[in-house]
Amino acid sequence: MPLYESLISPTANPALEQGLRERMARHAAIAGGFGSLEGLALRLGLIQGTLTPRFRDPVLNLFAADHGLAVDGVGAHWPVNTEARAMLALQSRLPSAVMARLHGVQLQVVDCGMANNLPPHPKLLMRKVTHGTRNARLGSAMTVEHMQGCLRIGMELAQSHIGNMMAFAAIGQGAPEVGALLLARLDARRLDEVLPRHAQPVEHEVLQLALTRHREALEALDVLTTLGGLDIAVMVGAMLVGASKRQLLLIDGMAACAALRVAASIAPPVTDYAVFCRSNNDPGIDVALKGFQTTALLGSLLLRQNTA
Repeated sequence: MPLYESLISPTANPALEQGLRERMARHAAIAGGFGSLEGLALRLGLIQGTLTPRFRDPVLNLFAADHGLAVDGVGAHWPVNTEARAMLALQSRLPSAVMARLHGVQLQVVDCGMANNLPPHPKLLMRKVTHGTRNARLGSAMTVEHMQGCLRIGMELAQSHIGNMMAFAAIGQGAPEVGALLLARLDARRLDEVLPRHAQPVEHEVLQLALTRHREALEALDVLTTLGGLDIAVMVGAMLVGASKRQLLLIDGMAACAALRVAASIAPPVTDYAVFCRSNNDPGIDVALKGFQTTALLGSLLLRQNTA
């Protein structure tokens, strides 16, 4: 049994669940019900193992890395590139950064593999494995050593986090498309089912060529190595350790969904700790969530990624 599968406990607890439901019913009788948030409140109680769940030192991690497929135009419709988006986040000019500040959530921009280096900043974590991935249309996006290095970095990131909630989103140019690429292979979906709605025909063609080139990559870590991104691989490691520490994992976007899908292939109980939100109306997100047999419990409360 893999190490982190043995350390991640399922959250099922019938007695605690009954207690949580009774407590919410008592609250509803006095002050009104939780409505659509009842499922979220129940999930938090089960994750934290208590009738009175509380957030402690939550952090929003924005993972930044460049993708070799961008050379072929993947993600070209994005208004700014990875470096510019990371700078906007550090300057609190992304709505996600503004919302994090307003809600008392710590913000971290994690440089997993941007092509260029940013100047030092208190909210910037330099965890660069290499300067971007290679073009998956032409060969493997990463080496096995790079992939394993990313997993270790993510594990260390989560291990050092003292709070009980981590939010995950990728801000690299082309990250949603690469996430869709992974999910298309891992969930046996048609690529057009999961691609962002703004994806152009040339992007679909390039991504389909990458899938065809690596048709023999079927196991999750092989798919991650050949098709994935450095940002997605770091998220995988962080999710595994975060779940082993019974932290809530807030998942936003296609790249984060792909990371969770890979993590779940290593340790299936990791999904017990995941709560999904969505910052856009892409139908591909609905398809991704269907693969987890869930829906988004939160809307664009925190992680909306459009530039200000």
